[in-house]
Amino acid sequence: MAIETRFSERGHLCLARFLTRFLRGEGGCMSTRFHTTKINGLDIFYREAGPTDGPAVLLLHGFPTSSWQYRNLIPALAGRYRVIAPDYPGFGHSAVPDRSEFDYTFANYADLMKGLVDQLGIDRYAVYVFDYGAPVGFRLALQAPEKVSALIVQNGNAYEEGLREFWDPIKKYWGEDTEENRRALTPVFADEAIKSQYTTGVRDLARLDPDSWLHDSTQLDRQGNWDIQLDLFHDYGTNVTLYPQFQEYFRNYQPPTLIVWGRHDFIFPPDGAYPYLEDLPKADFHLLDTGHFLLEDKFDVAVPIMRDFLDRSI
Repeated sequence: MAIETRFSERGHLCLARFLTRFLRGEGGCMSTRFHTTKINGLDIFYREAGPTDGPAVLLLHGFPTSSWQYRNLIPALAGRYRVIAPDYPGFGHSAVPDRSEFDYTFANYADLMKGLVDQLGIDRYAVYVFDYGAPVGFRLALQAPEKVSALIVQNGNAYEEGLREFWDPIKKYWGEDTEENRRALTPVFADEAIKSQYTTGVRDLARLDPDSWLHDSTQLDRQGNWDIQLDLFHDYGTNVTLYPQFQEYFRNYQPPTLIVWGRHDFIFPPDGAYPYLEDLPKADFHLLDTGHFLLEDKFDVAVPIMRDFLDRSI
């Protein structure tokens, strides 16, 4: 009987929270659903929550993680928005085709994401871009700028000013595609290197869930995955050549934009955040006292900013 009472109390508490947050458009106990669908012959996994007729928000993940990074953000936005968070091939639960059968490029990733939103019947969407998600999302915007209702840019680069010391060995690999330069990048796959992406620049490490870097390391250590990631490191150079086109898109279309950035990010430092304001002078701009994976320790700060921006913009 006591067990039934405890469950009842928990149920009532969840219901109360749901009703309060529903009235505020904040989600509450909204459940996330997990799907896998075929896009261009590949299994693409995605997380989804929120009303199917709500304004769409597409969450694009970065390296070395997956849609897992949005596990908390999805229900936080789902009270008012239809939230979609896919995994790219080679990441998370999407297919991992052999490199001889699929070219791991950002152009192919953008085409797959376009195929997903088209299949889901989403004609217009806001896009949250982080890390690798930035070139994927901005390529989508170049293909169909009229479909992008707003941008949320979180530590996602579109300016050469943002490619600092971390990128020097990768730039060398772009210039000379040798086995030596390729293998010189493998230390970034070490467990401690992955962990450092989460911990660097974070003041209170107790706020970080260690399952996050364990999840990423486990995914990276799948057979053949290092070579997939090295292919992507090399292909990232094609994004840099598109930076002028991304910037022209910003200037010409002036999409409503929120820039929320970790001030202490050593991969994409704020040197790459400020130039957005030259092309998007009306953008909302927030530098937070954290590192690369901003949502891991500043979730309670960032989410109200995002909700307010989305409510005003779409």
